[in-house]
Amino acid sequence: MRALLTGGAGYIGSHTAVAMLDAGHEVFVVDNFANSSAESIKRVEQITSRTVKLYEADVSDKAAMDRILGEVAPDVVIHFAGLKAVGESVSKPVEYYRNNIDTTLTLLESMKDNGVKRIVFSSSATVYGDNNQPPFTEDMAKGMCTNPYGWTKWMQEQILADANVADPELSVVLLRYFNPVGAHESGMIGEDPKGVPNNLMPFISQVAVGRRDKLTVFGNDYDTPDGTCRRDYIHVMDLAEGHVKAAEYSLNNKGTEIFNLGTGNPYSVLDMVNSFEAACGHPIKYEIGSRRAGDVQDSWADATKAAKVLSWKAERNIDQMCLDSWNWQMKNPDGY
Repeated sequence: MRALLTGGAGYIGSHTAVAMLDAGHEVFVVDNFANSSAESIKRVEQITSRTVKLYEADVSDKAAMDRILGEVAPDVVIHFAGLKAVGESVSKPVEYYRNNIDTTLTLLESMKDNGVKRIVFSSSATVYGDNNQPPFTEDMAKGMCTNPYGWTKWMQEQILADANVADPELSVVLLRYFNPVGAHESGMIGEDPKGVPNNLMPFISQVAVGRRDKLTVFGNDYDTPDGTCRRDYIHVMDLAEGHVKAAEYSLNNKGTEIFNLGTGNPYSVLDMVNSFEAACGHPIKYEIGSRRAGDVQDSWADATKAAKVLSWKAERNIDQMCLDSWNWQMKNPDGY
């Protein structure tokens, strides 16, 4: 199978590239490096002893995407390209709507013009909103999202489903991620956000390695055992392997399917801090701050459908997630 990964040099994309190559597939990547590095693809090649054709382009550039899709002729597109930070989306809503929705619209137009019929989309559990109660199942109605990032995923899912209605030959797989953390066990690739991290694990990692003074925990007055938000953290390699299964599924199936990719086990912010302290061997300095706009209290998956249909299940636990995150950060204190 020939797979084109948009945003494939990023955190989840690079790990999925490894998993796809390990499964024997061909991988091509297009990325504009807005929040990623070409170095990650060099390291993917080192890890797998395989080559990856890398295109530097913006997915919202129709001419560039026509050229790339024409050259690659992929069997499937795995669409990661997009801005992804909940907190940042609240302060930069127009940037998020413009970037995330434009890339998907342009990609679909280019796929249509170049006869590409299969897409696996990087969606998010944020589409369940705050009016559904966890564990979330794929048959729940999408909710009222609490932040612009979530709304962009909500809208992109609708755009893809509507495109499938118009073209029944399309295969659309919507993967609703929960909270990806961890890194490849080699420590060669991992999460390397530019600027101040917006997600919990890279911030903890950077505090642990001395790049940042302390972590701010956004609220300790939620109705949870320790007062902090709970999330379904999933190891990025489990998530990557889920993409392999989804891409393989798309080869023989048409229509639109939704799958949750999560562990089904919620952990609080302080659970993650405690586990990371055990992994790195020293305390993580943190302070309690006020609640952050856009956050929901609880979010975790029911991943039964993925187990049944895709034969996929998350295998790595919280300790492995933290150990692999620390291994990456320790070996790459300044990132790529």
